[in-house]
Amino acid sequence: MKTFRRISGSVILLLLFTIKLSMAQTGQANATGQVFAEVVPIFTASESSPLNFGRFSPGVQGGKIILTPQGTISLQGSVFKAPGPFNAASFMITGDADISYSIQLPSSPILLKNTMNSKTMVIEKWMSNPGEGTATGMLRNGFQLINVGAILNVGTINDNPVGNYAGSYSITFEFN
Repeated sequence: MKTFRRISGSVILLLLFTIKLSMAQTGQANATGQVFAEVVPIFTASESSPLNFGRFSPGVQGGKIILTPQGTISLQGSVFKAPGPFNAASFMITGDADISYSIQLPSSPILLKNTMNSKTMVIEKWMSNPGEGTATGMLRNGFQLINVGAILNVGTINDNPVGNYAGSYSITFEFN
């Protein structure tokens, strides 16, 4: 009977050990983590109104038309203003609120070409409000209107015959 008790005691111990092993935790646990990202507004610029020097007639000497960013026009030389609209260019820029930005105006003269022939006029001395340079503007509430003016050099009537003149230019706006 002693042997049976020893065997049955050994079997019970073996069973308890096996049960204990089967209850032990095995090699894996899962957890859920979180991920965050933020999409911020893109800095954009678009032309709201084109630069328009209006209607005029060149005189015998030619001259200049000065169009300020504030939309005022003045004439030099023998250029005569005709009735009709004129305006400074304006650009709407958008992006993060309260971010400063820079303006880079054209650095070389821009040509306006007569749409009927090869005659040209030159635009130079670009100006803007706010002014050109690094960190000259601030996007209040995430947007701002920028006004741009320039000087148009007008030749004589032979240099710049009657017709429409057109061209394009680039301005760079950059976050700081």
